[in-house]
Amino acid sequence: MGNLDIITIVLIAANVMISYKGFNDFSFFEKYKFNIGAIRRGEQIRMFSSGFLHADTAHLFFNMFALYLFSDLVIFDIGKFNFFVVYLGSLIAGNLLSLYFHKDEYHYSAVGASGAVTGILYSAILLRPERDYYFLFLPSRIGDVDLGIPGFVLGIAYLLYSIYGMKKRIGNIGHDAHFGGAVGGYLITLILMPSLLQTNLLMVGLLAIPIVVLFVLQKMGKI
Repeated sequence: MGNLDIITIVLIAANVMISYKGFNDFSFFEKYKFNIGAIRRGEQIRMFSSGFLHADTAHLFFNMFALYLFSDLVIFDIGKFNFFVVYLGSLIAGNLLSLYFHKDEYHYSAVGASGAVTGILYSAILLRPERDYYFLFLPSRIGDVDLGIPGFVLGIAYLLYSIYGMKKRIGNIGHDAHFGGAVGGYLITLILMPSLLQTNLLMVGLLAIPIVVLFVLQKMGKI
């Protein structure tokens, strides 16, 4: 991987500085985290600011590492400004979906760049759906068998797992923010590059399957 683009460096630096401020200043953390009650009272800044706060250093590291892995690919395909639009749009989309699903849970709180980063990940997959991805610390091949997972398979599987996580409330994880971020990344990328509807319509359709599944389940009252 080449040198990080300046926009990625700025985003990582902003996340690190604001998160560390939150680690050491409880009142700052409480003032800017995602909280349903506060947002419904009119503190909409939390919809944005919460995406730059993290629960701990491990949470911060994994989000920034994922951003590092996928940012250059998206920047290369759609440019710096559009990358930034996808990042911020996905952040807001993730928090909007969280707000929708938890609107009556006034004490519900969350922090993290996961929605924004998942949007970048899903944008990368939409742009290069047939690119293979490999798990860290695992071999890329066993004998003649390539262990790479095509991007579109990874994307669909991840969002289906997010739906399952939302339904079962698995772990202390904002599955709805992840899902909303991915939807944001998907839709914004299509708006910015409508040519994908002509050049790779099949993959665009396949990657929309989990979004349709969530919509149907929500309409049926299953989530």
